[in-house]
Amino acid sequence: MTPVPTYAAGRSAGFEIREARPDEYGRLADVLVEAYSIFPETGGAYLEELRDIERRAASCTILVAIDGAGRILGGATYVPGPGPYAESEREGEAGIRMLAVSPAQQRRGIGRALTEACIARARAAGRRRIVLLTSSTMTAAHLMYERLGFRRAPARDWNPIEGLSLLGYELDLT
Repeated sequence: MTPVPTYAAGRSAGFEIREARPDEYGRLADVLVEAYSIFPETGGAYLEELRDIERRAASCTILVAIDGAGRILGGATYVPGPGPYAESEREGEAGIRMLAVSPAQQRRGIGRALTEACIARARAAGRRRIVLLTSSTMTAAHLMYERLGFRRAPARDWNPIEGLSLLGYELDLT
């Protein structure tokens, strides 16, 4: 496993960000499904994709936010570039997918710390940009990404199924 920095905000708030271990995948899947289930556009097939962490871990890095008691608070998938699990990533870009925080743990800086950990990985890998897609209904996430310096990238917007609008965001790392 590649070390992931633990951010000051995380330490002071009582959690750390690191790579998830296989024995944590089931608990992390429960948190992801719980967090995404509050959005009406999240359907059964996507919930099953959220649960399939073992498959994602074969080609991506799975990050977890965990507290001192070992409770999983949230997680994210870091996509190293074009390939499996990439959505709009191009050559030289990394991506963030399936970032979620348990509804009971939100507003503690966990989502921000997970995003910062993905950004740190992309920089360490020499990526020139990190990108993501987020549902048009996830307005709190939009604000967080913008505060971290991401900008809207309408050319990356995608409507994978009827009634689901995904908005593109990107952060230049150069």
